[in-house]
Amino acid sequence: MDNATVPQYKTRKEIIKNWDPENPVFWEKYGRRIAKQNLYVSTWALVLSFCVWSLWTTIAVHLDDIGFHFTYAQLFTLAALPGLVGATGRFFYTYMPSLVGGMKWTFFSTAIMLVPLVGLGRAVQDTSTSYMTLAIYVSLIGIAGANFASSMSNIGGFYPVSKRGTALGIDGGVGNLGVSLVYFVAPFVLTSASVGGLFGAPQYTHAHIPLYLQAVCYIWIIPIIITLGLILKFMDDLPIKPKGIKGLVSMFGEKHTWVLAWLYTCGFGSFIGFSFALSLLVKKEFPEVSFGHLAFLGPFLGAGIRPFGGWLSDKIKSGAAVTFYGLLVMLAGTAAVLFSVHTHNYTIFLTSFMIIFAATGFVNGATFRMVPHVFDDGLQASLVTGFISSVAAYGAFIVPKLFGWSYGSSGSPDAALYILFGFTLITIALTYGFYYRLKDVDI
Repeated sequence: MDNATVPQYKTRKEIIKNWDPENPVFWEKYGRRIAKQNLYVSTWALVLSFCVWSLWTTIAVHLDDIGFHFTYAQLFTLAALPGLVGATGRFFYTYMPSLVGGMKWTFFSTAIMLVPLVGLGRAVQDTSTSYMTLAIYVSLIGIAGANFASSMSNIGGFYPVSKRGTALGIDGGVGNLGVSLVYFVAPFVLTSASVGGLFGAPQYTHAHIPLYLQAVCYIWIIPIIITLGLILKFMDDLPIKPKGIKGLVSMFGEKHTWVLAWLYTCGFGSFIGFSFALSLLVKKEFPEVSFGHLAFLGPFLGAGIRPFGGWLSDKIKSGAAVTFYGLLVMLAGTAAVLFSVHTHNYTIFLTSFMIIFAATGFVNGATFRMVPHVFDDGLQASLVTGFISSVAAYGAFIVPKLFGWSYGSSGSPDAALYILFGFTLITIALTYGFYYRLKDVDI
């Protein structure tokens, strides 16, 4: 297609069939508006996905209060299951837009979240519900965590290369705010008769305080249904060339694929893992503290700062430096958490975790920025980005599971924190050895 002119397309279908965002005339005449529509709707759908993926912990901390009888090891295992399913699903979801179409897959993957929401909402109203039944429903909400991969895979194709980074930053960064949103909304829905009461009768704690646990699930049903309508109206099935096996094989043979996966797991894995585990951790270590209305703050800091991690990396021309120093802050924060647990100091505990969350934002933004600087080939960089985001999502499973194991074996979180401290220390060494010491190279 000539860059100076473009044909006069009569329908949106014709525009999509001849999609050419690298042509500046096409982009200004047709592409920009359609790309923005797809980006905004996809981003909102991703926000809802992160809300659903993260909501279980807001329910789990109240189960024993209303008559369920689970150990802390069992509760932490339940908190970990959505992470396991979501992370595993990302490996498959990243290919689905190219196989069935971006609009079709976004519609399906958003609609399917309704199934576990309805089922889990029903299950938590009956204290005779078995642990296995809850485990099944909690695992099913984990599929929402896989939507990140398909959303990122789909949206990139709508934008020219020069604008793709910003678009993906909006999609992923704003999407992550769904974790913070559900933690912000849940405490009000749980305790408000005027809102929670719309979704059925309350459950009562031992102190006869009414809680509307099912409302934390049901409150998202109407937004999801509205979003399905927006997907049908404003999103498109963009022709995307399937990713080849050859690129996958070469990616796995690259040492930097595995090093960057380790780095991003330390950053994003900590962000999402602590997001899933922190409420249970506070309830166990500081039962005298009401944490519900503050649970959103850490995820909000991590997601909100993430774009600045990428921006700062561009500014100083070194994602490695931002990653390195961000990891040092995470290490210090983990040591401070250990100290706060031993001294039973909630102020230091909360402050330390907020510092860790903020540091993960810088690390995550910077590490994602490093990928295209390490891998010059655009397709390979895209494959590596999808792979490391899938691997890192296992942090949502590993971190809560670590705390559950630690409490189950020793009655304290010390072992888990020591392991996380050691993992961060190794990540710092890898960052320095592979990237940061190369100070004359823009990575």
